[in-house]
Amino acid sequence: MTGSPGRDWQPTAPLDHLCQRARLLAGLRSFMADRGIMEVDLPLLAAAPVTEPQIECFVVDTGRATGYLQSSPEYGMKRLLAAGSGPIYQLGKVFRAGERGARHNPEFTLLEWYRPGFSLPELVVETAELVASVLGPRPLRQVSYHRLFQQHLQLDIHRASEAELAAVADRLLDLHFTQASRDEWLHLLFATQIEPRLGREEFTAVMAFPASQAALARLVEDEHGVPVAARFELFVDGVELANGYHELTDAGEQRRRFEEDLAVRRRGGQTLPPIDERLLAALSAGLPDSCGVALGVDRLLMLKLGVERIDQVLAFPLERA
Repeated sequence: MTGSPGRDWQPTAPLDHLCQRARLLAGLRSFMADRGIMEVDLPLLAAAPVTEPQIECFVVDTGRATGYLQSSPEYGMKRLLAAGSGPIYQLGKVFRAGERGARHNPEFTLLEWYRPGFSLPELVVETAELVASVLGPRPLRQVSYHRLFQQHLQLDIHRASEAELAAVADRLLDLHFTQASRDEWLHLLFATQIEPRLGREEFTAVMAFPASQAALARLVEDEHGVPVAARFELFVDGVELANGYHELTDAGEQRRRFEEDLAVRRRGGQTLPPIDERLLAALSAGLPDSCGVALGVDRLLMLKLGVERIDQVLAFPLERA
């Protein structure tokens, strides 16, 4: 969306939308202040990025060493938690390479906060309260990832083989490929067949993701005795708005997951970023029992204004930056 020659200096968002954005940012800070959550201001340029294979970070030559623009302030915030900060939040820009579309811009605004002593259900409720303060109240429904696959696709993901998942995806989506991992089939089916139905006239919190999708969340057993990730995603009107974890505190397990991520990246021919040793040192020193969540501010404003493209809530997206 570059506009006509000579006019692409102008913002893509109407000025009224930018005024609404300013009010939203002020409202989010007020929400946090009312709850005694301290704002922090951490570097966007750091020595190590996330290792998750589905996320690519921008690499920056700092003149002294390689740096990475952060896709989330999570690692730095956990170091502060381990240092005794108490409840904290950061509201600001983050970056992801290769992400551009109706709901994506490589540079976007994220609100991330951590609650020592909170349970995951308590954080789900607080997240819904924050969203309701912007969009108005709706009922909150909490439902497991497993239950959604049963309800919408008649699949038991605890028992379905990779071949069965591939067959369902091929039948529903008329695919022209057959090679993908189990998690890739799950991601594809969830994104295309389930996600668009969520958060209709309610806030839908999807709970208990597969253990293989835990990232930095701890593992617990579900009602069937199956290990699952202690994390949630909040959906509103078919849009994924927030992603929260009951945070992993075991440095050894976190290192194992980082190394597993790098093995997946190696097999896929992706870049191999360094592991964040400072984060692991903070976990070893003692991360308090905490829950944390990241919420997409641009998407929240899109929902408030009823617009379809992220360009409508940004002054200067990628093509005009």
